[in-house]
Amino acid sequence: MESFDVVVAGAGPAGLAAAIGAAKLGRRTVLLEKATRPGVKILVSGGNRCNLTHDCDAAEIARAFGRKGARFLGAALRELGPRELRAWIESLGVPTRVEPGGKVFPVSNRAVDVRDALERELERAGVDFRGRAAVRALEDDRAHARFVVKTEGGNFAAPRLVVALGGRSYPKVGTTGDGYALLRKLGHVVGGTGPALVPLIVEAPWVRELSGLTLEDVEIEFGVLELDDAGEKRLLRLDRRRGGFLFTHFGLSGPAPMNLGGVVSNYASLHPSFLTIDFLPGRSRREVDAALRTAIERAGERPARAFVAELVPRRLAEALLREAGAPSDLPLARLSKALRARLLDALFATTLPVKETRGFDFAEVTRGGLDLAEIDPDTMESRRVPGLFVCGELLDLDGPIGGYNFTSAFATGALAGKCAASDRVTSER
Repeated sequence: MESFDVVVAGAGPAGLAAAIGAAKLGRRTVLLEKATRPGVKILVSGGNRCNLTHDCDAAEIARAFGRKGARFLGAALRELGPRELRAWIESLGVPTRVEPGGKVFPVSNRAVDVRDALERELERAGVDFRGRAAVRALEDDRAHARFVVKTEGGNFAAPRLVVALGGRSYPKVGTTGDGYALLRKLGHVVGGTGPALVPLIVEAPWVRELSGLTLEDVEIEFGVLELDDAGEKRLLRLDRRRGGFLFTHFGLSGPAPMNLGGVVSNYASLHPSFLTIDFLPGRSRREVDAALRTAIERAGERPARAFVAELVPRRLAEALLREAGAPSDLPLARLSKALRARLLDALFATTLPVKETRGFDFAEVTRGGLDLAEIDPDTMESRRVPGLFVCGELLDLDGPIGGYNFTSAFATGALAGKCAASDRVTSER
């Protein structure tokens, strides 16, 4: 049994921030990790480029997590907000830049530069890193005022324990949800989990035929069919997102569809589920209808696809015309009132059944997890087990694409590490 002041379990963004913070405050700190090196999830984030954070203030980060998340994250974001996080990474020798839309990446576009810088900071701070140390058990040894952490690489004891074992997203990098069962055994309430920020499976053949086509600005609404009090079916609209969009060989990806992934994973297996897509969110139906009628009057022999291709890419234009029941080479003048209405429906309200998401293997984060009521948001300390801190993706927090979730992980980890290093916890145990 090796003894330390603080044991940190899990070396993702949250665990790295916690271990570095605790060690810098003078605590003998060990960081335990299943992989051979820390920061494996950092390496695969943002398309291997590491979308570190978002170019905004802490209040915007908090709002992105909804009312419950915003209340919970206040103290953590005061400890390490998006601007402070960016400044910290730059102080470690990794310059960053802001892309259109606000995403912050290293200038090098190399996630490995962020991981390596944090690994060097671990060493400078004096953290004892142990790889190949997958956690198998956590014990609250109150008789000796300590926690015992049993791993494949040995056993470790400390009066303070930070659990940052990650969720279930990207299991290929080791995040297989081990922490949930361990926290339950310590008496915590852990809810169900599902994939979030994940592509969607849509089986419509015409969607898959457009594989590779990207759109910069699309609005998508997700809804499910349910029975009202009279027994009639109605579409219950649950969430709406706007942003980039990608047709794929399996369905839909890109920021707008993926931001719907969490709610789709919650409902699609239980109810008939549908996506309603507005391909022209910056324009009104009335405006486009007026432009269409003007085009019919002025150039009635022009092919319909030529008009629609001025609004959306040509491949999509031809597909939407087919879905509306109009041959793409049909002259504008031969578009009946009914055809015009169906074409406008296709442009502004294409409806697609959605089967499911691509699951945890392709999810960027986990929805659900440890009930936030179990944790003191001012310290990240368990309300049930003094001296135990939980941070990162284990918490029931998930935000949109754009660096929000990494910011939450680093921030909750930094707060947990700081508070785990405080004398107050020592006296309690």
